[in-house]
Amino acid sequence: MSSNPNPKKDSASSNSNASKKGSTGARKRKGRRGGSKKNANLGKNTNQIDQEAVLRANERFDRSPPAMGLPANLDPAPRAIKMEWKLSPVPKNIEREVHDIVCRPGEFGFLDDKRVDEIAKLIGDRPISLEQALSLRAALNQEKAVFSHGRLQRRAREMLRKYEGGESVLSLSKRYDFPPVNLFRAILTARNWSKNRIKETLREPDKKLKERDLAEFRKAEAEDRVTHVNQTETHHAADLFEKVLCDHFTANGVRYRTQTELLKEQVASEGRPVRTPDLLMLDHVEINGVPVAWIDAKHFYGAGLSFQRKKTQKQVTRYAEEWGHGAIIYRHGFCDGVKLKGAIQLDASPIDLTELIEHNKRLNTERLNED
Repeated sequence: MSSNPNPKKDSASSNSNASKKGSTGARKRKGRRGGSKKNANLGKNTNQIDQEAVLRANERFDRSPPAMGLPANLDPAPRAIKMEWKLSPVPKNIEREVHDIVCRPGEFGFLDDKRVDEIAKLIGDRPISLEQALSLRAALNQEKAVFSHGRLQRRAREMLRKYEGGESVLSLSKRYDFPPVNLFRAILTARNWSKNRIKETLREPDKKLKERDLAEFRKAEAEDRVTHVNQTETHHAADLFEKVLCDHFTANGVRYRTQTELLKEQVASEGRPVRTPDLLMLDHVEINGVPVAWIDAKHFYGAGLSFQRKKTQKQVTRYAEEWGHGAIIYRHGFCDGVKLKGAIQLDASPIDLTELIEHNKRLNTERLNED
């Protein structure tokens, strides 16, 4: 999961870049984006639903032994709870139009108000919110970081020469379109530092980096919301999203087990976490007519990018194999081109996000005060 602590300045989701003909690097990988216009009403068209996963979800309480994490005897017995969930996915063609609006080469950090206002103006009346566009930006930047990693490693010694020649990490980042922190790591790699040494050094940079390197690393971190070292803020926002999601289902009378409960149980019995969705339903829940045995929350926009979809699909497959059909809930909505076998896609529109929004406002205020 990822977080969006300041929707006006960045999307905290996790993700990256790709786009149109004539562009460079990862942006050439247009064919990587999966999806189909036929999938606009996810969760409503039963022809697109994995019927084997549906059957597994409906029969999960009758298995012997019970499916992982489910009590052998539920009292009262599982109840049938039907929920309607209004969906407003972003059209795939609109997402593509917004790609170049939100991403610029070498722009990996928080955005100032002027740039945010420019993005809002360029989006105009397209059916995508500013929050969604900024979360898409994070997805595109993460994709860019993933697809450019090999190219960066191949040019690590070149980056080191330019850095030792006096050029800054941020200047190199803007010129070659590499995330600043990744670029700094590549420079250390080119000095023949081991991965372990780099990891330990960046955990305590004040103690282990020389003066110039420390100054350059701090600047790189400040301008990199994609590959920065400190992910505490991101994880906290994601945890808060899970909490308000739990509150929503509790208010609707749905019983469930949380990820924390499942994790403790599996570590005790298996020695490690095995399958830990955010919510494991203890009732027969149907959302938009589709059985939902489990739910996983994503604190970002569900972009129609193949690298993000493949990662999520791998997770969905593990859960669906054990409990049957489930759902992924995206904090900032999703693209109608996203297709997942074994789960419907939902947005956060019915959820009361007041607590999460207030938390983000406090973070924004603290960040402005620091500046």
